[in-house]
Order: sequence, then structure tokens, then C-alpha cells
Amino acid sequence: MSGVFFSVVLVVHVLAGLGVIGLVLMQHGKGADMGAAFGSGASGSLFGSSGSANFLSRTTGILAAVFFVTSLSLSYLAGQKVPAAKSVMDGVAPAAAPAVPAAGESQDSKSKDIPR
Repeated sequence: MSGVFFSVVLVVHVLAGLGVIGLVLMQHGKGADMGAAFGSGASGSLFGSSGSANFLSRTTGILAAVFFVTSLSLSYLAGQKVPAAKSVMDGVAPAAAPAVPAAGESQDSKSKDIPR
């Protein structure tokens, strides 16, 4: 069960990381506000002149918090793994001894044909 949980947390971690990267690349730098003030094309963007900064920065902060929590969760889950067996034969059940026929019993083998 912990293997499935580890995989789910890992997928969320990767998606949050990719989301943070994408959102940071979509945001404007500090110098981009000067262009918007003088009528640059940034004021006619999808979110308006200042609407994108608030939305993108909040979403980036939320995804960064998710990334941080999943990082801690992955480190905790990786430390809780079941220790591996020291030998390949540690988990193997002992095999039952083969049945040895009694000395007087007859068998269907060629051992009777061997001269003694």
C-alpha cells in the first residue's frame, strides 16, 4: 500500500514542479510594468494590465507550497521503506526432503539392472 501512496505523491510532486516552472515563465519581470504603463501590448493581455500578476503569483505560491509538502512527504516515505533481505535465501521456506523408498520396496527404475 505504501508503494502506491509513494507513486501518487511522486506524480503530484512532478506535476507541481512543472506547474511552478510554467507559471514562473509566464509571469512578467519587474521591468515589464514600465512598458504596460506607457501603453505597451501587455495591458491588453488575457488578465488585464495588473490582473495577471495577482492570479499568477497566488497560483505560483500555492503550487510552491504543494511542491514543498510533497518534497517532505517523499523524503519521509523513502526513509520508511522496509529493509531489504540480507540474502536471497532469507525469505525462502525450507524445501521438504524427497521421499526415500524403503530398502525392500520395488521401484520402476533401471537401478535393479545395475550389476553389484
